[in-house]
Amino acid sequence: MKNTTEFTNKQILILGLAKSGFAAAKVLQEVGANITVNDQKPYEENEPAQKLEKMGIKVVCGGHPIEILDDHFDFVIKNPGIPYSNPLLVKAKQKGIPILTEVELAYHISPADFIGITGSNGKTTTTTLIFEMLQKGAKSPLIAGNIGTVACEVAMSAKKENIIVTELSSFQLMGIMDFAPKIAVLLNIFDAHLDYHGTKEEYVKAKARIFENQTEEDYSVINIDDKEVVLVAESSQAKKIPFSTTQQLQIGASIREQAIYFNDEKIIETKDIVLPGQHNLENILAAVAVAKLLATPNEAIVDVLTSFTGVKHRLQYVTTTHNRKFFNDSKATNILATKKAISAFEQPLILLAGGLDRGNEFDDLVDDLKRVKALVVFGQTAKKLEYAGKLAGIETIKVVDNVEAAVIEAYNLSNEGDVILLSPACASWDQHKTFEERGDIFIDAVHKLK
Repeated sequence: MKNTTEFTNKQILILGLAKSGFAAAKVLQEVGANITVNDQKPYEENEPAQKLEKMGIKVVCGGHPIEILDDHFDFVIKNPGIPYSNPLLVKAKQKGIPILTEVELAYHISPADFIGITGSNGKTTTTTLIFEMLQKGAKSPLIAGNIGTVACEVAMSAKKENIIVTELSSFQLMGIMDFAPKIAVLLNIFDAHLDYHGTKEEYVKAKARIFENQTEEDYSVINIDDKEVVLVAESSQAKKIPFSTTQQLQIGASIREQAIYFNDEKIIETKDIVLPGQHNLENILAAVAVAKLLATPNEAIVDVLTSFTGVKHRLQYVTTTHNRKFFNDSKATNILATKKAISAFEQPLILLAGGLDRGNEFDDLVDDLKRVKALVVFGQTAKKLEYAGKLAGIETIKVVDNVEAAVIEAYNLSNEGDVILLSPACASWDQHKTFEERGDIFIDAVHKLK
């Protein structure tokens, strides 16, 4: 960990615990900050708060009282999931208190450079690919951020020779001040998280912040097939490195003659890549660009691309049972992700979909559903998806109670050679705590078929 005085002797309010808040409290204590932690969960049920109190940290639990701001605070570090409409945050903003996320803290304590990856879809796959390529290439990477390992916790143990590969959400990027990745990657921009940001304009502003503090010494890796990405990247002062699945580029990563190229150097033929789906080529090109910027040997890149079959819950191959292939894409919590998942397969496809009803319809999915052989739906959106399936002309549509029942129903509808795909197009919170829980239930149900 790098010595920093940015937070030393400062009064800091940590709003929301979970993994990021707990890690931030430990780091801030280490650098000599005066900390108050505020969490919604009652103290009696709040094991992390109890642990922090034993460490000498002040905790306030059971709600977010506005009067807590009567104490003078220099910073608020908030859990990314807490919206800025929270009354305590509204008051903090009125008082001119900077509101940060722990990614900013990680940047200040890390002796290692950062690679930051953001976008509406593909962040986790791209982050994992970059990490695997750098690791195979002996580049001493660490992995952090929205992928599940808290950035400031990783930064505590980082050394100068490391590089921290960081998945970044729009929520996290809204809470930066000085954070500047050595390499910033923007994959794509679609309508997402509008319930949090309010408008697409605000969502795009949040994504654009990944470039905000970069200099001419840094790199911005951008998808030039996405007009909105190109527009956002105009503000970047860094060297721009493009990637494209549709244009043959002399500079950057692209596809020529059915092979991946970086600049004029051939890396691998596309037929040798095992990760399924046309949409994953965007993620692969972005990862190759980053790896080559860091002088990663081609052998390491090829090794990863000929063995990497996907991140868990993201178009993850599960198993083949009685000549039916099962794929878990539980992370597909929006229509766009499910559209991309459907397009990944040429075989007859049985789709499992449904989940939390956020008020949207599924008209944008109808054309893609025309490629689906049978549809099994569940959750709050079951009837809406059934209607979309009928508009698409799907003859076989079944409504079931849950994911386990959907697996059994899908298997009964299938023939040898079919693909059975869980790609819900909805969040999981109507029936599950997380998309990971939903995916694990799917995997267990698939294995029980054997």
